Amino acid sequence: MNPRGPDARSTDLPAGGGTPEWLAASLNHCMRCGGRLRLGPVEGDPRQRLVCEDCGNIAYTNPKLVVTTIPVTEAGEVVLLRRGYEPGRGSWAQPGGFLEVDETATEGAIRETDEEVGLLVEPGEILGLYARLEAAVIVLVYEARIVGGELRTSPEALEVRAFPPDEIPWPEIAFRTTWWALVDWLALRRPDIDPPADRWLRGGPG
Repeated sequence: MNPRGPDARSTDLPAGGGTPEWLAASLNHCMRCGGRLRLGPVEGDPRQRLVCEDCGNIAYTNPKLVVTTIPVTEAGEVVLLRRGYEPGRGSWAQPGGFLEVDETATEGAIRETDEEVGLLVEPGEILGLYARLEAAVIVLVYEARIVGGELRTSPEALEVRAFPPDEIPWPEIAFRTTWWALVDWLALRRPDIDPPADRWLRGGPG
């Protein structure tokens, strides 16, 4: 068992690096006083932090939560969308997006699924939490029962399809988090089907 936990399957980045440079570059001013932030060491903290040069306030950076579903049809097919936006434009993923501050994780997953593919779903079992440290997000994936709506495309979904478990388009999956969510779903519902080896181990995109 990986001592980092099963969510470490979806990232290769080591822990302990602190705020990544790409994220620090987008945070310039203190939310308390408007002073300039600088990235550097803080006494007693092993990670570098963004600190206000004027008031000393530490601007902690935390990952955002992405809430998603894997909708499952009555026939046992999984609904995936071909992404309309980068990252991963043109590749397949599950519907989902960032959780809003005024909603629960379940509400957010229902909303995102409706917005992206036109389905009303009832989230059920949580398949897992998956880390994308390179994007500073944690992805929550629900298995979901379809209770209404009709499949449709949207600006976020160039194509929407229901795939039988043995026809999942593995070579075209957009994210490692999606890959492992589907692997975990198969293990739960169709253990007779073996997924292919993780292509990212061979140097594919993340």
